[in-house]
Amino acid sequence: PAMTAGRVAELDALTGRGMFLAFYDPDGSRYGLPTYPYHWAPAGLLTARQLRAKGLRPGGQDITAQILWRHRKQRRVAYLYREALAMPKRHASPAQLAAIAKALRARRTCPTCGAEKPYYIPRSLGECLDCTP
Repeated sequence: PAMTAGRVAELDALTGRGMFLAFYDPDGSRYGLPTYPYHWAPAGLLTARQLRAKGLRPGGQDITAQILWRHRKQRRVAYLYREALAMPKRHASPAQLAAIAKALRARRTCPTCGAEKPYYIPRSLGECLDCTP
């Protein structure tokens, strides 16, 4: 979509012809934030998931805009961040990765028989499926 300062030319043309677009509010006067319909976000604005796919994170920046759409009669929202202000994703240190592996191993170890299982021990049972009567 062509964009000029947060506006989408194609959507502006439709509203100029009198069409009301419920989720097009590039000035933020109706929804408090600049708002765009599904699939119509301007270039340079990405969701957190899109940033993550590019190896980026919002990095503490404020929400710049939002996308609104209806799904099964409910209003859904996705917040948009500026790609230019995004920072590289942080990676876990070797010590953090070792701590995570240890915690996950503990979740697979049965407290009754002490065996490590290929599945997580159900919290509702408190022991592995072999030790449960």
